[in-house]
Amino acid sequence: MKVALGVDIGGTKTAIGLVDQVGNILHKEVIPTEIDWKPERMCDKIMETIRMLIAEAEVNIDTLVGIGFGVPGPIDRERGTIVCPPNLPTWHGFQMRSYLAKKLSLSILIENDANVATLAEKWLGAGKENDSFVYLTISTGVGGGFYINGDVLWGKYGNAAEVGFMVMNAAGETIEDLASGTAIVKRASALTGETLTTAEVFRRYQQGDAVMVPLVEETFRHLGIFCTNLIAFAEPEKIIIGGGVSNVGEPLFQALRNHVQQHACTPFGKKTEIVPASLRSDTGLIGAAALFLLER
Repeated sequence: MKVALGVDIGGTKTAIGLVDQVGNILHKEVIPTEIDWKPERMCDKIMETIRMLIAEAEVNIDTLVGIGFGVPGPIDRERGTIVCPPNLPTWHGFQMRSYLAKKLSLSILIENDANVATLAEKWLGAGKENDSFVYLTISTGVGGGFYINGDVLWGKYGNAAEVGFMVMNAAGETIEDLASGTAIVKRASALTGETLTTAEVFRRYQQGDAVMVPLVEETFRHLGIFCTNLIAFAEPEKIIIGGGVSNVGEPLFQALRNHVQQHACTPFGKKTEIVPASLRSDTGLIGAAALFLLER
């Protein structure tokens, strides 16, 4: 049975795991992403963790088919370079693949984290029955990926579908500015004078709080417009939504479905399914390993 390593590097934590060819996570470890460290030091910590996982699993490193990395964009996938991710400022310009290749005998692939998450949702998640879908993650920021007619839309340099940066109004505000977890908390805290979390905002919304209800409903409206635009652009069968903001649950999904049914420009678009992601926190890790485990 084929086994690959998957590494999902996020702004606060990095998940590392051994994944088999049917998508089982055999061993997993989560370590902090030390954003103040130089990338070489963080990569050394990742490799140390990989060696520990391999030893625990009693796997010969030479039998692994490769190691896939899902990393914050923008990247240059051809050169294996981390270009300028906003949440990893010390990594700008880091030639990650060449650094790792000097220390590992494994084949290495580096892709945008949202795109590998999209691949995972196709393989094992909510998109496995679909030939075309859009994956969105709405959490600290807004990210996404397009799976169109049988493959992820990777883009020339690996940064296609950076949907969080789509401008939503004449003031230049993006959907990330308007509807990410960060944006929700910023607006809610400004209105109340309190330091809130997204979980607290949504709890108060569900309790009918007079401040939170209009704030959250406005966020749903922004996301409804956003989804309608994505449908007009890509004509997906389904929009799959993950990330912390999706934890508000059915009120979000019903609001988005209602908006799409009212405003999508074609009868087909109005029928677009809008559903929760299936894989949750392991999506990026599984997708990174899938770069080697799936025939693409």
